[in-house]
Amino acid sequence: MPHKGTEDSKVIHIGFDDTDSIAGRCTTNLAFKIVSKLKNETGITFIDYPLLVRLNPNIPWKTRGNGAVCLRIKTNHSAQIIEFLLKILRSESDLLNGANPGLAIFEGELIPFPLRQFSRRAMNDVVKIEEAEKLAAQLSVQIFKYGQGLGVIGAMASIGSLLEGDHTYEAIAYRKDEFLGSPRKLDKSKVSKVDINTYPLTFNCFDKIHDRVLIAPHGPDPVFCGIRGEDPQTVISSLHKVMPMEKLEGYMVFRTNQGTNMHLQNELSQSEISTHRAGYIRCVVTKRPVIIRGGHVMFEVSDCSNKKYPVAVYEPTGLGNIASKLLEGDNIDIGVGVSMNTPHSTNILNVEYLSILKIAKEIVNINPLCDKCGKRMKSEGKNKGFQCKICGDKRDSKISVTNPRDIQLGMFFPYSKAHRHLTKPLHRFGMEKNYPHVPNIIKALHSEWFKRF
Repeated sequence: MPHKGTEDSKVIHIGFDDTDSIAGRCTTNLAFKIVSKLKNETGITFIDYPLLVRLNPNIPWKTRGNGAVCLRIKTNHSAQIIEFLLKILRSESDLLNGANPGLAIFEGELIPFPLRQFSRRAMNDVVKIEEAEKLAAQLSVQIFKYGQGLGVIGAMASIGSLLEGDHTYEAIAYRKDEFLGSPRKLDKSKVSKVDINTYPLTFNCFDKIHDRVLIAPHGPDPVFCGIRGEDPQTVISSLHKVMPMEKLEGYMVFRTNQGTNMHLQNELSQSEISTHRAGYIRCVVTKRPVIIRGGHVMFEVSDCSNKKYPVAVYEPTGLGNIASKLLEGDNIDIGVGVSMNTPHSTNILNVEYLSILKIAKEIVNINPLCDKCGKRMKSEGKNKGFQCKICGDKRDSKISVTNPRDIQLGMFFPYSKAHRHLTKPLHRFGMEKNYPHVPNIIKALHSEWFKRF
C-alpha cells in the first residue's frame, strides 16, 4: 500500500457487514484478509482486537449469525486504506448470491453517543437502512454500499459497539480455498478434553449430553472452527490443541459479545413487543402449558398491564420438560424473540431462557377420608354428598388439599446445541466483565492474536 503524501496519525474505525450469503463466504474471513494486509504495512497500529459484534438474531433476512465486524486502527494514511477496503469489499463479497455489503468509516478517538445508542438498538430491534444513512450524515461517518447495502446497518452498529462491559473472545481458524465444501475433520476426543480442562474459561466447545462437537460449522463457508472463551490466551492455546491434519490458512482472535445475552438486556413493555424484537418479559402464567406435536410446549402469559401473549418453547431447546410443569399463577421471567403467529396474526414469544421466580399453590378438591376407617369416601351422586362404603359415615362436600409441585425456582437454559451465538451459558453468570474496557488505552494485544500459516 503506497504512501501518498503525509497525514497526521489518526484513529479510524472500520465497520463492515453482510458480505456473505447462504451459499458461502464469511464476514469474519474478510476481516482476516484485511488484517493480513494491514498488519504488513508500516504506520498502522491496531488499538483493539477486531470486534465481532452479533446483532439481533431474530432478523429474518440475516445470513447465519448476523455478525458485523469492526477494526480500530491508528494510521497516518487513511485515504489509501479506504481505497483498499473498497476494492477488497467489492471483490470478496458474495454479491452474485445475494450479499448486500456495507462499509462504514469513522475518524476520531471518541465514538459519538448517538452512534452508541444506534448500536444498542441494533442488538434487539429492527433498524432501517434509512436510519443508518441519516445518522451517518449527521456524524460525518463515510458509508459505502453494494447491492441493497443492508450491511451499512451492521457496519454502523459495529463501530458504535465498544463492548466496554461484558465481553468474550473467539479464536477463529480459516480453511484454504481447496478445502471449502469438504467435511471438517476434528478429533472429538481432543475437543472434549479441551472443554473439560479449560472450564469455565471456555464455553460451548462440546455438548456432553448429546456427545456433539460445537466449535465447527457445517456449511461451505471458510471457517474451520472457533474456540470461545474468557481471554485471548485461553482461546489461542485451546485452538492449538484441537488443530486438525488439514492445512489451514491461519487464525485470528476477535473480541465479541458472544455468550453475553446482550440482546436480552432490555425489558419489553406492551408497546415494545413487536415482530422480530428481542428482550425479556416478567409475567404470570395464565393458561396451563400443552404439549403439541413435535414435543413443543405452548402456554399463555400476561404482563403487568394484563396483556396476554402466547408463548412457545421448542423441543430442541430441552426446556419443554420444565415449561410443561408450569401452572396458572406462576411468576416467571423469560428471555424471548418475538415472531409472528401467522394463523392468528398475533405475536408469539419464543423462549430463549426461563426463570421461575414464584410458584403458585396447586389446590385440588378430592373426596374426603373417613375418620373411622381411613378409606376414601365415594360420591353418592350429584349434590348428594359422600359416604364411606365400610361404616356408612357421611360427609357433605369434597376437601381441598395442596398438591406438591415437581418444579423448583431458578433459571433454566437450553441445551448447548440450541444456544445462539449471544446466549449466555449458565456458568457465565457471575463471571461477567464489569470493568470499563477502553480500546485506546489497551496495553497490548496478545502476541499471537493473528497468525497466517
